[in-house]
Amino acid sequence: MKKLILAALMAVALSYQATAQKSKKKKETTVEAPVLTTREVWLAHLDQLSRPVLQSLANDSLKIKMPVELSVHIDNKASRSQVAYLEAFGRLLCGIAPWLNAEGGTPPEVALRDTYRQWAVKAVANAVNPQAKDYMKFEGAGQPLVDAAFLALAFVRSPWLWEHLDATTKQNVVNSFVKTREIKPGFSNWILFSGMIEAFFCKYGYSWDILRIEYCYRQFEQWYLGDGIYGDGEKFHFDYYNSYVIQPFLVNIHQVVSAKNSSFNWAGKKIMERAQRYAHIQEKLVNPDGTFPAIGRSLVYRGGAFHHLADMALVHNLPKEISVAQTREALTAILKKTTESKTTFDEKGWLKIGFYGAQPEIADSYITTGSLYLCSFILLPLGLPETDEFWSASPQPWTSQRIWQGLPVPPDHAID
Repeated sequence: MKKLILAALMAVALSYQATAQKSKKKKETTVEAPVLTTREVWLAHLDQLSRPVLQSLANDSLKIKMPVELSVHIDNKASRSQVAYLEAFGRLLCGIAPWLNAEGGTPPEVALRDTYRQWAVKAVANAVNPQAKDYMKFEGAGQPLVDAAFLALAFVRSPWLWEHLDATTKQNVVNSFVKTREIKPGFSNWILFSGMIEAFFCKYGYSWDILRIEYCYRQFEQWYLGDGIYGDGEKFHFDYYNSYVIQPFLVNIHQVVSAKNSSFNWAGKKIMERAQRYAHIQEKLVNPDGTFPAIGRSLVYRGGAFHHLADMALVHNLPKEISVAQTREALTAILKKTTESKTTFDEKGWLKIGFYGAQPEIADSYITTGSLYLCSFILLPLGLPETDEFWSASPQPWTSQRIWQGLPVPPDHAID
């Protein structure tokens, strides 16, 4: 029965067309695919994206099965190849963590979640077990700090997952995260990776370094440029790193540490006001057909460029200027557009390097197959129940659709 349920979800494509078949009398008859809800479309994508990674790692065979495609501009082939597995795991788990943490839903969704929960628990155990074939690298060059932080954020977003790990696995996770303290973060968004790991320690009652957290707050206050935008370091970069990392990490770090310590209360209002403004900007970037400007580095993260907008929807903190319904429709359009190319996945279901389908030339020097799974971050609202307004509200056009349909649109203003 479970196989039938999963097969039904996997059979769904992200765009639907009637298929023609010839009858025995050589007459064409139209067979329509089942009409799915928007949530079912998202779940089908989650399954398609996640299954190769989590099932393989749960079976201690990720390093055997996952192809490691490297950027044609790769800067350190040996090191990048080693960390690709942690990249795939940490990023994927970070994107689906809220859904793993959720409860309820239709019988098919509950069955699918139960399967993924079992895989996730086993996957974490193998990733941090020195005796496992899929044991992952958390020390050495800088990249493990990045993906350890994504894994830490996954645990922050899914207390269910953390609570269902056995004591040995929990200690192995902590030991792995402690190793990353030896990695010096770059003077950029990377300081937030160190901060997120400390936020994990804070949330779950381990000894945490308040100075690393303080550094995040103080430095990004210095790097704030105005109108909801932070610099990624000392200079402005026209890219999506305010969404990939900066804004979601600041919001999540603050939510964790402010629940345990009042030292950073001074920053909360600023962080949230800026986060709402940037979410508003992000929604406006979505074109009427679900495309968005291909600007800046790391474009191979595809829909992950809207990590921040998805996160703000998840925590019910969207700005008043945009509705949950138009946000859902915009994110759905992005999800479909960024995965509709037949070359997005290889023949075994692994992601290929590219922005729209396979485009290896567009990858930056640090990109591997594992890097690509940051695209899962767009799936965060699946952590909301199907009864939530995000899923139940009637469809509404997003801003660019309203504009190009000649519908009323209010003026746009900077916040400072």
